[in-house]
Parts: sequence; C-alpha cells; structure tokens
Amino acid sequence: MSEQLYTVGKIVNTHGIRGELKIVPQTDFPDERFQPKSKLFFQHPETLQAIPVVVESSRLQKNVYVLKFAGFGNINDVEKYKGWLLKIADSERRALDEDEYYYSDIIGCQVITDEGEELGVIHEILSPGANDVWVVKRNKGDDVLLPVIDDVILDINVQEKIIKVHVMEGLI
Repeated sequence: MSEQLYTVGKIVNTHGIRGELKIVPQTDFPDERFQPKSKLFFQHPETLQAIPVVVESSRLQKNVYVLKFAGFGNINDVEKYKGWLLKIADSERRALDEDEYYYSDIIGCQVITDEGEELGVIHEILSPGANDVWVVKRNKGDDVLLPVIDDVILDINVQEKIIKVHVMEGLI
C-alpha cells in the first residue's frame, strides 16, 4: 500500500467476548474518526502490516473508546491486535480550517523564538486539558513544554516546518 497512513488511536485491549476493542484515541477528532462506517486500518507497530477495517459501532467509556469492527464478531478474532495502532488513510482525512493543524503537521517542526534562537524540534503533543502542550526536544538540555496559546505560538508554517514562538518567563 502506497498511501500515507496516520495514527488515530492505539488498540490497548479487548472488551467483552463479542470482538470489541478498547482504543486510546490519538486524534483531535475521535467522534468523527470512530463513527460507524469509518474506514480505518489496524497496523502492526513493527512490521507495519496494515489490515483495512470498517467501524461497526463506537462508544466512549471513561477515557477510551470501545469499537466494534465489521467482520470481527468474537474475542478470538481481535485478541491478536492488542498493541497495534489504528490508522487512517490520507484520502479519508478532511481538510482543516485555516488555524487548524493535524498532529502530523506539527510534529517534526523546528521551533524558533521571536528573538531568533533555535529551541529544537517538536516531537510530541500532550493534551492534558484546557489546551495542548507541544514538547520540544532541545539539542542540549531538558525538553521544553510549550502551551498552545496565542501568547506563546506566534506563527505556524507547516510547509517550511517552522514554528515561531514567544518564550514567556519561566517556560525554559
């Protein structure tokens, strides 16, 4: 398969005996991604083997989604997929509004301060609550946690993979 796949969740466990799987979402759009009839892929994290699947049913339970996939009606059909990733094909992703970005657009971007200093590269996105936090891996020293708020994030250029930020006192 040549089309780019993007992670939308991780299969962490089975649920019950009817083939349902517990998914930890890794997307800003879980309701959209996991709705019935959504076309997704199970992907092995090491071999990258991808199996196309279609969501049959979905419900939020605490902080995980419980999904049932068409053609998988029994715990024995799905148990082997624990630890696999849930992916979406690029062609299934919708266009975003002007100030919206996919995680894959942000991760890997170079971060530069408004004073011209290179901070490092974004390697992870956390979603602890009110706003996302971008984790910047520095060339030397500890990671920097940047809150995604207007006072900090000044400009995002996903084409050039450069993000300009204002480092508020106490952030570094």
